[in-house]
Amino acid sequence: MSNTKITNTTIATTDVLNRYLFNDMHVRGELVQLSKSYQSIIKNHNYPVGVRVLLGELMAATCLLTATLKFEGEITVQLQGDGPIGYMSVNGDNNQQMRGIAKLKPQQKQTKANSLHELIGKGTMVITIRPKKGEAYQGVVALEQATLAECLAHYFEVSEQIPTKIWLFSDDDKQQIAGSLVQLLPDGDGSSENLIKQESDFEHISQLTNTIKADEIFSLDAQALLYRLYHQEKVSLFEPQAISYQCGCSHDKCLAAISQIAADEIESILAEQSKISMTCDYCLTTYDFFYDDLKSFISKDSH
Repeated sequence: MSNTKITNTTIATTDVLNRYLFNDMHVRGELVQLSKSYQSIIKNHNYPVGVRVLLGELMAATCLLTATLKFEGEITVQLQGDGPIGYMSVNGDNNQQMRGIAKLKPQQKQTKANSLHELIGKGTMVITIRPKKGEAYQGVVALEQATLAECLAHYFEVSEQIPTKIWLFSDDDKQQIAGSLVQLLPDGDGSSENLIKQESDFEHISQLTNTIKADEIFSLDAQALLYRLYHQEKVSLFEPQAISYQCGCSHDKCLAAISQIAADEIESILAEQSKISMTCDYCLTTYDFFYDDLKSFISKDSH
């Protein structure tokens, strides 16, 4: 693999996103390898195996999608349906700060389902993009393909009209998740000859990427893996981007939420329970608020 550009070689080989371009082709790629950030998302939840694997795949997929955004902002990818999982959601931003959650229906807490359709049932994928500047955008696609990777590729096909292929890998024993994305970059004069060349390049790179093995993506760093896959191509590998778990909950955010409750209701809860407790759905941290924390909310409205 020639013409490789790496400006920072000290970054960790896991919990990173790598982006790369094929210099002589209108094709781009991404590689994501997750361990600690994924483990942080699932550690406080007693998810069944199939649920935590799917949540990990959704996290890897969201990382890949976030990297396709060309602005500051965040993206939320949510799966919902009539299966054992009521909904599953991963949220990430352009800094690759991620959080995620799965909500199982009460009678399905110990489900042994494994596949996408066993877990979600008949359902949809909702992708919400919120740029810091500009309007939010939401896309909805039915979960009609067999795997999450195929559903995401279908999303690009119908919403962006960009040929895209995605591969997702999981190792539940080591709690690792990985993914790869290959995408056509339309360019040129729009002539049929140019379009044929672009499609041929995309299929060629897709076939090479399809040879990737799970043990390779979990054991090799990006440079070694890309060399193994594309050693006959000219590839530019850009600086890796670190991926981290960031729940986002805080004492102040909970307090702000309580401030929206009517003063008499706050007084009633304090009288009955001596405190108001709020537990974050994502990390399961519980925040307790007592009279002294809340007296300003009571006094300003009740007198």
